[in-house]
Amino acid sequence: MIYTYGCALKLKRVRKISRVVTTNVSLEALNTLAIPARAAHFAELTDLAQLPLLLQFARESDLNVFILGEGSNCVFASDYSGLVIQQRLQGIDVQSECSERVLVKVAAGENWHAFVQWCLANNFHGLENLALIPGTVGAAPIQNIGAYGVEVETFIERVHAIEIDSGKAVQFSHAQCQFAYRESVFKRALRDRVVITHVEFSLLKHFLAVSHYPSLSQQLTQPVTAQSLFDAVCTVRRSKLPDPIEIPNAGSFFKNPVISSDQLIELQRSFPSVVSYPVESEFKVAAGWLIDQAGWKQKQLDCVIVHHDQALVVTNPKHRPGASVLQYAYNIQSDIKRRFGIDLEIEPRVIC
Repeated sequence: MIYTYGCALKLKRVRKISRVVTTNVSLEALNTLAIPARAAHFAELTDLAQLPLLLQFARESDLNVFILGEGSNCVFASDYSGLVIQQRLQGIDVQSECSERVLVKVAAGENWHAFVQWCLANNFHGLENLALIPGTVGAAPIQNIGAYGVEVETFIERVHAIEIDSGKAVQFSHAQCQFAYRESVFKRALRDRVVITHVEFSLLKHFLAVSHYPSLSQQLTQPVTAQSLFDAVCTVRRSKLPDPIEIPNAGSFFKNPVISSDQLIELQRSFPSVVSYPVESEFKVAAGWLIDQAGWKQKQLDCVIVHHDQALVVTNPKHRPGASVLQYAYNIQSDIKRRFGIDLEIEPRVIC
């Protein structure tokens, strides 16, 4: 009798899973590089109650789990043999507020740019410089997204997640997130170990402009308002970065390398015009400048090509496989190392 009851429960769970998980799913339309990879198992996460069931299915089937947002920061090296869960959780809730700040809890599947627009409409400030960055809210802390002098870590109060192995709900304070330049604990020690479900942001009630970047200041007139800064950021980003709907790409493909002052002095001896910015005691070198100087703009290999206006952007107009995109990137890395003695790091995550 106990065996029969247990079988009935298992059958019920299998039926639930079959309604949520599909097999052999194309990911070509779900990643902005339009790489024609396939997922052996795929599910959309629209309800948090689905997640324990999906994680149990993965554990019982001995499947790796990959959480996919809007596919704007990943490169599928090949087909994925595990379970791809696309993050679709929705919801924005004001938790508390005072005269200076407001605490907002946002579901991980919310579109990032739409959330920035929501903040602007509600006079909650701080994220204007991060407008038009592709992806979901849940991906923002993983990458510690940043642009034009602002990084998202400045406004993250707490991150909510579910452990993949145990199904346990966990929270991470700002300090526990271990943020660094385009880095976090979720990208390193906790990679593939947790599913981010919500992010809490502590936002400003009064606008403070961060507009010192030349490309922004050229677009602005005084006095700078939240709306004018938001509009300027959108204008600059649209002028520099191609729309992935029109030209498949993953945005900036390489991180700007950070080098010591001695390395910079040595580099300037041979390349006086090198573009760099101080970062505490070190210097950030513009990866786009390095790639442009090396002559990679519009250089095509196996139909993969650097964008003609932005050397940081690797495009895949013919929807070539991930192996072709990665080989192109490896060739750039090798050339930059040979010419400048600098290691370029790929910014998007490579999924094997």
